[in-house]
Amino acid sequence: MESVKKGFEYIKYNALSELTPADLELVQKAMEQLPKAYAPYSGFHVGAAVRLADDSIFVGSNQENASYPLCMCGERVALYNAAANKPDVSPMTLAITIQNQKIKITEPASPCGACRQVISEYAFRHKQPIRILLKADSEVVYEIQSNEDLLPLGFNGSFL
Repeated sequence: MESVKKGFEYIKYNALSELTPADLELVQKAMEQLPKAYAPYSGFHVGAAVRLADDSIFVGSNQENASYPLCMCGERVALYNAAANKPDVSPMTLAITIQNQKIKITEPASPCGACRQVISEYAFRHKQPIRILLKADSEVVYEIQSNEDLLPLGFNGSFL
């Protein structure tokens, strides 16, 4: 028997001014999507922006539905938007911003399990890890080096 521990570290930026110009641009594009979210039930808005290997940026926001299982998260909308427009270009960095219309959230939140799986699928498809930037209402930004940090031991097409 063997005990194995798997963990990760992330970088915490305390101000937007600490980001590189490219990362700041991506986070700002994600923030611009927050008012475009359709979230009449939860009041929880998600804006996302993904930068591809050719430096193009695609955006998305969450879209709710009265039938909750039919809702779509902002990060998936951004990735699907990118894939629909440039299916052969690798996603490199995904910025995800959140805002709750009812309460202030100061620390970033991680993507849901379904989004983690979709992010993992795009990384597997393009054979390229995806960096993730997370932001909430404050200027704090978390940088996660790879999608594998959020979904260790993930399931992908290599199992099929």
